[in-house]
Amino acid sequence: MKFFGRKHIFFPLILIAILSMMLISCSRDSTDKNDSRQFLSVGTAPPGGAFFVVGGAIAQVVHDNTGDLPWQVSAEATKGTQENIRRLDTGELDFALANAAISYFAVRGQGAWQRDYPIRTVMTLAPNIALFITQKSSGIKSIADLKGKRVVVGPAGAGFEYFLKPILQAHGVTYDDFSPLNNTQIGAVDMLADGSAAAAFLGGAVPTASITQACASQDIFFIPLDRDAMNNLFQNYPFFYPAIIAGGTYRGQDEPFKGMNVGNMHLITAASVDEEVVYNFTKILYEHRAQVVEKHPAGKAINPKNVTKDTGTPFHTGAIRYYKEIGIWPETSSNGGPPAE
Repeated sequence: MKFFGRKHIFFPLILIAILSMMLISCSRDSTDKNDSRQFLSVGTAPPGGAFFVVGGAIAQVVHDNTGDLPWQVSAEATKGTQENIRRLDTGELDFALANAAISYFAVRGQGAWQRDYPIRTVMTLAPNIALFITQKSSGIKSIADLKGKRVVVGPAGAGFEYFLKPILQAHGVTYDDFSPLNNTQIGAVDMLADGSAAAAFLGGAVPTASITQACASQDIFFIPLDRDAMNNLFQNYPFFYPAIIAGGTYRGQDEPFKGMNVGNMHLITAASVDEEVVYNFTKILYEHRAQVVEKHPAGKAINPKNVTKDTGTPFHTGAIRYYKEIGIWPETSSNGGPPAE
């Protein structure tokens, strides 16, 4: 009985050992396969805005159409443009969405940026049309009338000051002339409604949800921009463009509003990212741009006339190579900013 017992213990032990080696072998094979993958991350912004949705759509479309490329592409929610630029620089992100106005100053090391950040444009995307709104009963008729008032200037840390300060300066106004308040766009609408703010700077893709909400529940006045001030901004900053909000876009807004694109959404990467990676990413995204439109209307901006638009940040050599290949790169382009390193 004693020998019989050992025999029956011995064979299961051999079986267990064989199974263990098989599992280890499978595990090694799996690891080897996983090691051949290249994980690419796309930084977006907090949920609730266009960056989050569009960035997710871009990541998904590229991931779904990689073909033989061993790519695993995913979107990552971030705090927005400023965090995205810093994380591209450290290699924590591979691609990201950003506001072109903020990128303009980052690549030059100006404003609050302590040094220049070597970021590069991959693709110019949808316009960001922003403006000041107020209640008609406020008596505010111009940007100069903001002086002495409480004004919402965007979420804290979002970087709105990079394009808002030049706009104010062109109209002879600074942050010191009024009480700047920080809040989300939806929060700003509530502050207008309860009177805790006299005006708010809102915007994004048109129609902008926050402006739609404000106009639906309040009698809203769109504060006009001075024509000479706008022309001055267009001449001095490549990220500013004229933009018109068609009449009837919002309740009570019967006439066209002559406004500004205050900095396109654009897809960026670090200058150090491999040219072949950027070339393939650009190619896949551009060739499957219709799938982005299915997920968000802002995808319509991925078109031959818009993607190479100069907003002041140099394009990556991988993106330029693809655009030249398909014949849409403007040969007279200055490459969008200071020369690459």
